[in-house]
Amino acid sequence: MGSYPGLDVTNKVCLVTGGTSGIGRAIALGFAEAGAKVVAGSTNPDKVSAIKKELGAGHEAVTINVADAASVAAAVDFAVKKFGRLDVIVNAAGVIKRQPSLEMSVEEFRRIVDVNLTGSFLVAQAAARVMKDQTPDARNERGNIILIASLNSYISLVEVLAYAASKSGVLGLVRGLANEWAPLGIRVNAIAPGVFPTDLNRPLIEGTERGRMLKWHTPMGRFGEAEELVGAAIYLASPSASYTSGHTIIVDGGFLSKGV
Repeated sequence: MGSYPGLDVTNKVCLVTGGTSGIGRAIALGFAEAGAKVVAGSTNPDKVSAIKKELGAGHEAVTINVADAASVAAAVDFAVKKFGRLDVIVNAAGVIKRQPSLEMSVEEFRRIVDVNLTGSFLVAQAAARVMKDQTPDARNERGNIILIASLNSYISLVEVLAYAASKSGVLGLVRGLANEWAPLGIRVNAIAPGVFPTDLNRPLIEGTERGRMLKWHTPMGRFGEAEELVGAAIYLASPSASYTSGHTIIVDGGFLSKGV
């Protein structure tokens, strides 16, 4: 059985933040299976140790707090020192909290925005500072950045206002950075997952009325599995996506296409 070389990511160095659980873990493991050299990052040292064992020889893991610029820079520096360059960075780190907006403190709002939106910027910026000086390929590509958006980037889901605001901002980051950094040989894109049960959102959607309604509104009639996002990430990191920048791939089982 053959394979299509345009989707080959063999030996690409990929740093995946939020890479020890949920969507990030699936993407990190998927890149490793596809032949990339993976560095998975997380704030939890125990999970960092666990994913390093799971990834196996030839891969790494690092502690990273995406809301802290110094921590992000240190993780990027770790990946570059380990593997010599950084081809791809995927920012899958995120937080969510369901709470009525009238009851949300400004501190909680800022915490969520700091991780999801400011964190996306800090990760992209730290990566780009390295990528812009790397040797380009035949199409002048020096690296590419993949952020994680959300259904909440496009629609309103009740009582997750800070999360929705932060994920809406991710779309603005993707468009703005893609335009600004294209001359540097850096592509910037995002993936917007539909409803995928993870440790982050499982209490909100499993066995709840909210979960039932979300599943009803999904034409495919089920939640996604994290592994179903891996192909989109590999495409965006691959030579096949060499002319794709400033866009968000929606992987949602048809959710956004369904009306009432």
